[in-house]
Amino acid sequence: MIILAMDSSGPSASIALMRGGRLIYESTLTNKLTHSVNLMPMAEEALMRSQLNVADVDLFAAVVGPGSFTGVRIAVSAVQGMAQARNKRCVAVNALEALSLGISQSQMLVCPIRDARAHQVYGAAFLQGNRLMDDAVMKLAGYLEAVKSKNEMLCFVGDGVTAYQEEIVTDLGNRAVFAPPHLNDLKAGAAALIASRSIDSAVSSKDLLPLYLRKPQAQREREKRIG
Repeated sequence: MIILAMDSSGPSASIALMRGGRLIYESTLTNKLTHSVNLMPMAEEALMRSQLNVADVDLFAAVVGPGSFTGVRIAVSAVQGMAQARNKRCVAVNALEALSLGISQSQMLVCPIRDARAHQVYGAAFLQGNRLMDDAVMKLAGYLEAVKSKNEMLCFVGDGVTAYQEEIVTDLGNRAVFAPPHLNDLKAGAAALIASRSIDSAVSSKDLLPLYLRKPQAQREREKRIG
């Protein structure tokens, strides 16, 4: 089986191809270009360098959030278009689960966090691959309060670390451990692996939906204006 996975839900855009359970291509870009400019050329290059055509892909995967509203829509829409044209199925991959995957064997509580702006984070918690906290969007202080009682040592990963590492250390001291910086950007290879384990949950392209934990900023501001 050939799986193509795409992610544009955070600061980086990432593409991966998996064949027969083995990662054969992965590319991640963080630059000044928008994900809408980067993503499809990345997919074309991935297929070309892997000597494949999009028709060869058996299963598509997209990281559906939580993350940037616009970014999430870009990857979801791209996967929907490719899958619909070929009547292929899709797997929705949770961003926080994918971020935690690289350190899921740790005895520490893995705390994936993404910067949700306004001093908020998208966060969850996993212990040895098992979810201990549902996805949530909350103030950093509230998230730290929620996770600090679940384990003595906590390992933080994700772009939220870049924004809030000092405050996490201030709150938790030496209980806080941080994943190597290269793991803070979500990699599509992790999404492809999750998809390969979740084939039974694959859906049609029209049923691949973004995961939003709150309303878009424009809608929140409009509601605030009208009371």
